[in-house]
Amino acid sequence: MSQTNGTKPKIAVFSLTSCEGCSLQILNCEDEILDILSHVDIVNFREAADVRRHDYDIAFVDGAVSTQSDANELKEIRSHAKVLVAIGACACTGGLNVLKNFKPLDEVREKVYGRDSTWMDTIEAQPLDAVVEVDIKLPGCPMCKEEFMEVVRQVLMGKKPQIPDVPVCSQCKLRETVCMYHKGEVCLGPIARAGCNAICPAYGGRCVACRGLVSDPNSGAAKDVLAEHGMTVEGLLEEFRLYNGYYDVGKSVDGQ
Repeated sequence: MSQTNGTKPKIAVFSLTSCEGCSLQILNCEDEILDILSHVDIVNFREAADVRRHDYDIAFVDGAVSTQSDANELKEIRSHAKVLVAIGACACTGGLNVLKNFKPLDEVREKVYGRDSTWMDTIEAQPLDAVVEVDIKLPGCPMCKEEFMEVVRQVLMGKKPQIPDVPVCSQCKLRETVCMYHKGEVCLGPIARAGCNAICPAYGGRCVACRGLVSDPNSGAAKDVLAEHGMTVEGLLEEFRLYNGYYDVGKSVDGQ
């Protein structure tokens, strides 16, 4: 995706059902963006530019597919993009939006929208890859801006970025952070994907796996940690519902 014939790769940023925090993280890159802008053209980014073009090469999309309009827009984005990058938990796993899937949809619609609920275009929440092919997933709530910049650099060089696939515990150890279990907290660090520099435990918060599961969790070690602190796998799985409810995480953790 490198520059050819004097033409810069064209980038677009879109938001579906989300708080748009991951799109804002791009703007938070501030000085780093200036370097990127010398190598690309941003042709569609509602939060940062007035231009609205659809001749882009790389599309960054945050948010879950939570309406039929989202699904239609995503398919249109995919038809234009040579590379589609899902940014943030909502785009990668469905995120918090999936919590509504655990109740009857009509009940959820009426609770949120009241008497006008039948007018609302809402469907069960899904991650992007449930609707279209996704080339790269950049998880997190929000995504890490440093990781975003590295992904952009790698994509522009025609490479596929390597997203960390080790437990958050590994980064806690590097930071010499006191284990949350030793503080009596339920933490998903033993089986959650690292890459955030374990920022939540470092500042006193437990890991809630906003970056999803590692692909090959050490379920035996996780069970040992839970048993040591009087907890169960079933209790841990309830915590996963916050960000990973779209998936059958029970099978992933138990290895069945």
